[in-house]
Amino acid sequence: MEQKVVLVVDDEEALRTYLAELLQMAGYQVRTASGGQQALQMLAGGAFDAVLLDVILPDLSGLEVLKRYRADGGTAPVIVLSALAGADDAVRAMKFGATDYIAKPFNRDDIEAGLARAFGLPLPPRPEENAGTEDGRGLIARPSEEPAAEESTGRQLIYISSAMRRAKALVDQIADTDVPVLLLGESGVGKEVIAREIHQRSRRRARPFIKVNCAALPAELLESELFGHERGAFTGATAEKPGKFELADQGTIFLDEIGEMAIRLQAKLLQVLQDEEFFRVGGKKSVRVDARVVVATNRDLEREIEFGNFREDLFYRLNVVAIRIAPLRERREDIAPLVEYFLKKYSKRYRGPSELPQEVMRAFLEYDWPGNVRELENLVRRLVVLNDPGLVLDELRAQSRAPASAPSLPTAYAGDGGVGQPRSGSYAMNRDAGAASWGPPLPGASATRPADAATPPLNAPATPSAGNAAEGEGNANVLASPQKYMNPFAIPQPPPPPPEKPESEMSLKDIGRRAAMLAEREAILAMLQRTAWNKRKAASKLKISYKALLYKIKECGIVDPRSNAEF
Repeated sequence: MEQKVVLVVDDEEALRTYLAELLQMAGYQVRTASGGQQALQMLAGGAFDAVLLDVILPDLSGLEVLKRYRADGGTAPVIVLSALAGADDAVRAMKFGATDYIAKPFNRDDIEAGLARAFGLPLPPRPEENAGTEDGRGLIARPSEEPAAEESTGRQLIYISSAMRRAKALVDQIADTDVPVLLLGESGVGKEVIAREIHQRSRRRARPFIKVNCAALPAELLESELFGHERGAFTGATAEKPGKFELADQGTIFLDEIGEMAIRLQAKLLQVLQDEEFFRVGGKKSVRVDARVVVATNRDLEREIEFGNFREDLFYRLNVVAIRIAPLRERREDIAPLVEYFLKKYSKRYRGPSELPQEVMRAFLEYDWPGNVRELENLVRRLVVLNDPGLVLDELRAQSRAPASAPSLPTAYAGDGGVGQPRSGSYAMNRDAGAASWGPPLPGASATRPADAATPPLNAPATPSAGNAAEGEGNANVLASPQKYMNPFAIPQPPPPPPEKPESEMSLKDIGRRAAMLAEREAILAMLQRTAWNKRKAASKLKISYKALLYKIKECGIVDPRSNAEF
């Protein structure tokens, strides 16, 4: 069979080289271009079977290249590559005739699957459970007493804290069932790792584990990504594309950032959970799937329900079993083994120091880690690469900021068969006095915690009374009753402004403008939370002017929580 020729267009030399080597190993002929003008010249003078096109280019944007290529009669499939910040560009790219969209960062499977879909070929086989991938995101530590067989999953679970032991015990208890699981916790705590652990311990372990980030794509593209589309369903749909649910058949689908999903898609997801079938975009025939659903969020879903951003019926369907992953500041005993693991991992890769200076370790143990395990890994990696403890110490002192995202909703576990049933007893925070009152207390213990004691984690099990002490012994995994998070930087926002005209009267241009506004709103909110609502810093990181950011904040209906504690 004749080799297919692929043009790779990207201004980053390292990425061009990586993609060229990857595609050559897969059997393609590859040519590369570093800019938009060069790409147009090559497309005009040569025959290409497919194009991998970056959005951000130094001369012409990737969207302009795509527009001109289609206007000149170019018919080769074009796969757009874009970072999360350019999610609104993806909508326009599909309108201009892009065949597919792949968000950065991507991996080998994403590129090979995208080209296979473009050429109408069978999807390449996936390595079992993505074993061996080491992104380290949200990685948790594994205790020495765990069986060595766990290392075959390509992940390590190293933990010594009681909070993680409770979470792990619940994972073991429900892994081999098919109930939906709701993972709660701040960004970077390890929700994806727990999701993979649930899959690995289930009877579906030999089938695919498919991850979808619901915050990475606007609703128009996310629907196609989840449920697939038929050929001709919209401009650029040159071939039938199976969705992630189909790819996860007999396996597990992990929906990260479920709180970001549009209401309309939530209704379709509810249908899949209830009926185990759905329709592709543009399809007339239902598709049946058997996929276990695990979802994760860092949002307070009950507050989102109040604001009308999340369906109450979907929440109850997903909240069969909820597992809260405690932030790193609530399980500081896990910091040392995590540091040891990351040091070992990166010292081999970069040939850096394999030990941490004592003053740095002390600083690590005192720091609150708003970015949680992900932030810890990045800091250890920087230390290994730069071999400059002073730089890391200065950064820790400078980064006294709010948590990276809203904390998880402390939802009580629910389900049948005694799996994490809620029980009586909780703690209530006296916000005026700054102390937490517990009840009922253990015999001989004070009912009120000392004012200088550490704030208990929201998932701390209630202290059993004498009447239910025996029950409490076997029910240590149950979360306390929900508590509201008082961090002013993480209070949920009111709903976005309504569209100017009814949905039934909106043109395609209006729909695209609305989708772009919603995508920009989420990106701006995320950056404002990361910068503790420092608008100048957020504007700098978003690479727009300060005045433009203020205008977009007003346009998107974003409210500064420092001046509006309640909506």
